[in-house]
Amino acid sequence: MTTIRIPVAGGMAIMADELGDPDAPTVILGHGGGQTRHSWDRAGHELAEAGYHVINYDLLGHGESDWEPEGDYSMERRASDLAEIVKCARGPFAFVGASLGGLSAMAAACHGVVPAALVLVDVVVRLSEAGVDRIVGFMSANPHGFASLEEAADAISAYYPDRKRPGSAEGLRKNLREGPDGRFYWHWDPRFLTGGRPGRSLEDMIATAQWPQTVPTLLVRGMKSDIVTDEGVDHLAERIARLEVADISGAGHMVAGDRNDLFNAAVIAFLGRVMPTRQPEVVCKQG
Repeated sequence: MTTIRIPVAGGMAIMADELGDPDAPTVILGHGGGQTRHSWDRAGHELAEAGYHVINYDLLGHGESDWEPEGDYSMERRASDLAEIVKCARGPFAFVGASLGGLSAMAAACHGVVPAALVLVDVVVRLSEAGVDRIVGFMSANPHGFASLEEAADAISAYYPDRKRPGSAEGLRKNLREGPDGRFYWHWDPRFLTGGRPGRSLEDMIATAQWPQTVPTLLVRGMKSDIVTDEGVDHLAERIARLEVADISGAGHMVAGDRNDLFNAAVIAFLGRVMPTRQPEVVCKQG
């Protein structure tokens, strides 16, 4: 694995981990809002072991990637970032995007950065407003940070009591940054929750785009999610002609974190069909 720096518009940079054979079909992993690329660590390695070239990136305003100085985290901006990231691919590429990463992938496709395949992880065009409000409430709840990693772990457990709490909070260091005051803050720019220049909604973009008629798409849905509803799935199915749905039992919105085994299996099986790592051999018949 190699960490790379990808220049994007405005003199900024996206940081990413690169795995696998660069000449293989590329899978670009985009995490959810408020996360970092480390949420894909296991998935990235398993995709590389399956023969794919993997680019696992921190979204702008997250992790080690730069923060947008004007606070512009619009869908147009994220589409622009992905247009630069795909330059790391030497052949066909797929987007795998969770939540905000999935919305960004759809926006990029609407702006002409069309993948060979798309995997949406617990995200649809019409999200549950109640579920979104709950997430935003959690992410906005501690503007002054946490006194310790344990305090941050307590906040996560209160928000998501169904997930088993790790024995140690040290793993949270990847998602937190220590401020000069010694307190721990989430590793993202708070302005991404509200930042963005006025533009077309994703629903309007998709209504006039061509890719929903041609791109094979997998929706991996956490069956305990409060973000994706049956109505949201039906709405998406009406717009994406080649949509498949993989329902992951026992998983909430953070599907890969809740049931990584089932998630990886579903994604690798789907990509193996629609974007295989090697072309099938042609058998010549004699006679």
